[in-house]
Parts: sequence; structure tokens; C-alpha cells
Amino acid sequence: MLLSRPPYAMALALCIACSPALAAESSPHDLLEQAQAEQAAYLATLKTLVSVDTGTGTQAGLAQVGAELAKRLKALGADVHTSPAKPSVGDNIVGTFKGNGSKDFLLMVHYDTVFGPGTVAKRPFRVQGERAYGPGVADAKGGVAMILHALKLLQDQQFKGYRTLTVLFNPDEEMGSAGSKQLIAQLARKHDYVFSYEPPDKDAVTVATNGINRLKLEVKGRSSHAGSAPEQGRNALTELAHQLLQLKDLGDASKGTTVNWTLAKAGEKANIIPALASAQADMRYSDLSETERVAADARRIAQKHLIEDTQATVTLEKGRPPLARNEGSRQLAETARELYGQIDHTLEPIAMRFGTDAGYAYVPGSAKPAVLETMGVVGAGLHAEDEYIELASIAPRLYLTVAMIRRLAQ
Repeated sequence: MLLSRPPYAMALALCIACSPALAAESSPHDLLEQAQAEQAAYLATLKTLVSVDTGTGTQAGLAQVGAELAKRLKALGADVHTSPAKPSVGDNIVGTFKGNGSKDFLLMVHYDTVFGPGTVAKRPFRVQGERAYGPGVADAKGGVAMILHALKLLQDQQFKGYRTLTVLFNPDEEMGSAGSKQLIAQLARKHDYVFSYEPPDKDAVTVATNGINRLKLEVKGRSSHAGSAPEQGRNALTELAHQLLQLKDLGDASKGTTVNWTLAKAGEKANIIPALASAQADMRYSDLSETERVAADARRIAQKHLIEDTQATVTLEKGRPPLARNEGSRQLAETARELYGQIDHTLEPIAMRFGTDAGYAYVPGSAKPAVLETMGVVGAGLHAEDEYIELASIAPRLYLTVAMIRRLAQ
């Protein structure tokens, strides 16, 4: 004799079948199909973002896009907080989602570009062949749209297996993140995982980025008439040239450190021996010890003068720190490569020569957070008139974010 199931048992079974945990279960290829279905909406969002000039410091455009991003996050269910990114122009936008898991995720990217007002009118968003073009389409509005639509996919799946999922959009990365770097560091330390959405130029994730420092060289001499009494002067320009020649090899190729002198200034009039001269160098590095090593070497070498009674002073100004090679980033990259392989795609872990906001999120010597860069859409031509994204990369990269969060939340 078959016993009929009690009504409460049937209700319980129905609730279990429809629970968020089970609703989120999808095969990798099912998840990829969902991402492919989201691509049209992704492109519509991207067009909206690219169609507004948001060069760093462009107040009207940054305000317009910032308001749009805050609205989008609220529509997705986030608790949204905005704050001025002083001394930069624009707002830092933070959206927070609460789940029922035990892991915390931070997804971050900037919404400013390098392009000034009027650029969008000259080069509007367009799709041509297998690519989409426009100012900031890859760097990094493609990453902004990637975050928004990955969140949409998680929402559609009713997935809330994280404890906290935080989104940060900042308006000043292209000029050094002066008004957001402290917030990035504070938020990162509260999360287990940080994904940054700069664009890779191929299917890759980045486990290390360069830090950026500035070296300043100042030479003091003595002025005099260049025609009637040049011997009474102490030519700061000539001494500067001497210093630049002997300071040209401060880099270390074995460690990936580069130091390139890029700016110089001396004198005010052609008939005066210059009393002051100065130069600046761009330093890129990934080894954390290189900052002190380069500074010490430069100061030691600068003590060797060509012209007597001149003074040469070298100062090093720390800028954006590197995401140094570390075990946490390596493990995240391995997870990403495994998940990408499940949809028959190949993913390469790389180190990049650029400096990014991932450096502010990374905590040297700490396992938390684990940081992974270039989670954005694949693109190239950054900061140039032919900047583009690869349309074929949109769905796989959406899949990657969602799959990573689902896996790591376990």
C-alpha cells in the first residue's frame, strides 16, 4: 500500500528544490550559456558608459556616470554609499551585498579614462566586426560593465553563498588614485578575495603588477654671464648632464626594475650660466626591496661630480605600490585556469608591466586578501584612438567571475 505524502512534506520538498543554494547549481557550460545570453545587455550597458566623457577630472561626466553606477547597484539590491574622492574629482561608489556564506569578495575597477571632453563626439561607441570601439571601452568601462552583469547573473541564479560581496568604482585611477587609494586599502583588508577588472590583452589573469616611483634630481651651481665671465659660474646644466649619464643604469633587468629619465629643465636665458637644473625619472618595479636599493645607489653615485662647487640631490617619491608575486594570487590564478578549462578555454597567468590599483589592495606578507588582476574584458589599444575589446571574450569572462565566486564561496 502506498502512503500519500503529508502536505507539509511536499511543501518542504518544494522549498528545498527551489532554495538559492540548489538554484545556483549549474554546469560550467550551462553557466557559459547564461553568460552568452547576457552579452547583449552587457553591450548596451557598455555603450551607455562609453557615451559619456569621463576623463580624470571631468566633473560633469564623472558625476553623470557615477550616478548611473549607483542607480545600477541599487537596482541589483546593493546597499550603496558614495563619497567624494578628494582631492580628485568624482565620487567613490561602494555597493555592498550580504549573503549567507563565510567568504568576503571585493570587485573593483575605475570609471575614469584618459580622454578629455569632446572625445566621445569624435569617436562614439561602435561595434565593427568582432570588436567594439570607443574611448575607455576596455580601460576600464568594459570592466565596469563586467562587474555589473556578473552581479546580474548571480542575482538570476539566486546565489548568495558569499558572506559579503562589495563593489568599488573609483574615479581617479588614471591619475594615481589619490582620492581612492586609502579606501581601496581599507576595503581590501576586510575581504578574503579581491578581483580587479583592468583589461588583459589576451585571455589571461595577472598575478603581479609593477609599482611606480618617481626620482627627482636637482643640481645647484652658480650663475654668471655666459659671454664675459663663464668661468665664474658653475654650470648646473653641464653637471646635470654628467649626473644623468652616470645614473642611467639604476635599473635591474634581472628583477624587472626600470629607471628612465624622462624630464629635464635648466636655465632661463641663453646668455646666463644656469644655476639650477633638474630632471625626473620614471621607476617601475615589482621587487619590494628595489625602492630602497635604487634610492641608495642613486645618492651614492650622485656624489661623484664633474664640476666643482656644485651640489646634486636625488630624492625618491613613492607612488603606486606593486602587486608583488605571492602565493595567494598564484592560487587564485590556478583556480581561474581550472574553471576556464571546464568551458574548453585556455587561461594564462601573467605578470604585467603596468601599475594598477591592485597594488593598493595587496598586503605584503599577508595571506589576506588574495588579489587577482585583469579580470576584465579582453582588449587592446589602451589610451589610443583605436582602443577596442574582443566581443568573443565577453561571455567567457562573465562566466569566469561568476564561476570564481561560486567556487571560492564554498
